Amino acid sequence: MGVSLREVRDTDLPLFFAWMSEPESVRTAAFTSEDPGDRHAFDAHWARILADPSVVMRTVLSDGAVVGSAGVYGAPDDRQVTYWIDRERWGRGLATAALGALLGVVTERPLYARAAADNTGSRRVLEKCGFAVTGEDHGYANARGKETDELLFTLPG
Repeated sequence: MGVSLREVRDTDLPLFFAWMSEPESVRTAAFTSEDPGDRHAFDAHWARILADPSVVMRTVLSDGAVVGSAGVYGAPDDRQVTYWIDRERWGRGLATAALGALLGVVTERPLYARAAADNTGSRRVLEKCGFAVTGEDHGYANARGKETDELLFTLPG
């Protein structure tokens, strides 16, 4: 499995939308947009992301096929990582490889991440890439329609 990153292209966005609105993926992620099926809101959100020079967003490729996205965003003192892999490809190490590749592109530290406390897959990905749990939070998860526990992670400098 060869995982690589490249700049996001407009042609990637329909795939991202399909994956980021898939019900099981959304439930697992928990902390998503209010309506993941709203294509207009999705397009507006991605237009803002891609226009922001402080955001580092990449398309994840596996053996040349688009399989997800990974990025870093946020204020200089609160840089957060994010990633999303097509659910049909979960369990193959793609998220770990993608985040590892992203950490080679974005060398600033510390970096932070958040994941629903019951999202064991994301927890494993983050820990394999050197992040450690440094706190807990509790907030409303749109995808679940209820308050949900969240873990806070840090990759130290």
